[in-house]
Amino acid sequence: MYQEFFGLRESPFNVNPDPRYLYLTRQTQEAFACLTYGIQAKKGFILLTGEVGTGKTTLLNRLLDWLRTQRATTAFIFNPRLSVTQMLDFMMTDFGIPCESKLKSQVLLRLNQWLLERYKAGESAVLIIDEAQNLSPQVLEEIRLLTNLETATEKLLQIVLAGQPELEAKLAQPDLRQLRQRITLRSKTLPLTLEETSGYIQERLRIAGATDPDIFSQEAVEAIHYFARGIPRVTNLLCEHSLISAFVEQQKPIRREIVEEVAREYQLEQPDFTPIQVAGDQNGESAPLVQSLLQNLSNLIERLGQQDPALESTRERKS
Repeated sequence: MYQEFFGLRESPFNVNPDPRYLYLTRQTQEAFACLTYGIQAKKGFILLTGEVGTGKTTLLNRLLDWLRTQRATTAFIFNPRLSVTQMLDFMMTDFGIPCESKLKSQVLLRLNQWLLERYKAGESAVLIIDEAQNLSPQVLEEIRLLTNLETATEKLLQIVLAGQPELEAKLAQPDLRQLRQRITLRSKTLPLTLEETSGYIQERLRIAGATDPDIFSQEAVEAIHYFARGIPRVTNLLCEHSLISAFVEQQKPIRREIVEEVAREYQLEQPDFTPIQVAGDQNGESAPLVQSLLQNLSNLIERLGQQDPALESTRERKS
C-alpha cells in the first residue's frame, strides 16, 4: 500500500523471522559466532536465550541457512509442548530417518545407527529447539540423554536450545543439574541501543529497496526506540504502522508525532503513575497512603480500560 509512496520494493518491517533481514549488532554477531563454532567444534549442547522479540528465531533461521552450506542435516522443533514420544517422533521425521518400530529402544538404536553413518560420511546432525522454556523436565532429561550418543572423541548430535530467560531459570532447578553441566556454550540476544535501532531501521529499509535514507526523521527514530525499548519485534510494529499512517497523511519524512500516535494506539506509552505522597500536601496535612495507592490504581485501570472491558467495569464499580 505504501511501498510506491516511499520507494520500496517490499514491506521492510514484517514480523516474520526472515533471515535476510537479520541485523548483525555486535551482540548478534557474537551469538551467531557462538552457535556456528559450537556446531563445528561438536560441543554438544549450546544455549541461546533472550527476551521476547529480540530476534532469537530470526537468528536460528540464519543458522539454518548456514547449516545448509555445511553438509549438515537438521531437525527444527518449533513447538516444544510435546511428550517424550512425540518429541522423538518429530525429530526422526524431520531428520528423515525411517523407523518402522515405535518402541523407544528401537527408535534410539536407529537414531544411533544413522548418526554413525553421518559421522563416517563427514556430515553433522543438528537438533534445534525453539521456545525451549516450554519443554517439560521429562523431555529436557530425554534430550540430555541424547548427548550420550557419541564416539570416544566427540558428540554425534549437536543440540541448540533457544528460549526466553525463563529457560535459564528452569535449567537452574536441582533435578536438571546434569543437563545444565553439559551446556558448553551460552549466547544471548539483547535489546537494541538507540544507535543500533537507527541502524536496524536503515538496514531493513535498504534491503526493502529504499533509496531515500531519511524516510524516518531522527526524532521519529528516537521515539521508536523509546516506545519499543529496543525490542526489534516492537520496533517493526511501530515502523510498519508509522509508514501506513504517514502514507495516509502523505507525510515525508515520518515525524515523531506519527510514531507517538501509533504508540498510543497500541498502548505502548511509558508508565506514568501519580507519585505516592508520604510527607504532606500543600496544606501541611499528611496524605493517606491508601488514598494515593488507590489513585495510582485508578490511573492504571483507566489506561487499560479500552483494552479490556472487564477492567473498565472494575474501574466504574470502584468509583
